[in-house]
Amino acid sequence: MRVITGTARGRRLKELEGMQTRPTTDRVKEGMFNVLQFQIEGRRVLDLFAGTGQLGIECLSRGAQSAVFVEQRQDALKLIRENLRCTDLARGARVVAGEALAFLASAGKGSFDLIFLDPPYATELEEQALERIVRFDILSPHGIIVAEHPADKHLPVLEPPYRLGRTYRYGKIAFTTFSREEERQSGGMIV
Repeated sequence: MRVITGTARGRRLKELEGMQTRPTTDRVKEGMFNVLQFQIEGRRVLDLFAGTGQLGIECLSRGAQSAVFVEQRQDALKLIRENLRCTDLARGARVVAGEALAFLASAGKGSFDLIFLDPPYATELEEQALERIVRFDILSPHGIIVAEHPADKHLPVLEPPYRLGRTYRYGKIAFTTFSREEERQSGGMIV
């Protein structure tokens, strides 16, 4: 597992042992960042269910303004910090120890421009996280959500101003994008 491009290009990231954490495969990660390549620089990133931290680290390497990594496993938190140190990207990072869904309630409206969701597959955590992102409105206007999931899983359509984007499939794994439209004001009312 390596950083694809940017200031930390080619740096090897450490992985967790065992099968509890499933890092995004190189093929999926490369596809994801091909889609996002012009949407990262200067952005505020949330890597929810961060695992090794590779998605947020890739964003920092590509010029993201900041990245918040949320993870509850202690071994994963330690690894994220190690990966940030070995890539020299700790300055723009904040590592949060805690449960991902609880974090969303405290994030604040419009806090992030780019949100990565990659929870354990055999759960409903992705749907719950999407629902909370909308409820707490933590994605900025023109922001993007990238949700990784099994290819046979269909994610829900979100209420406006959120819009379902496209699903990209890579064998048994897929990721779906969502965006948040800017709310227009008409005669003092938000439309």
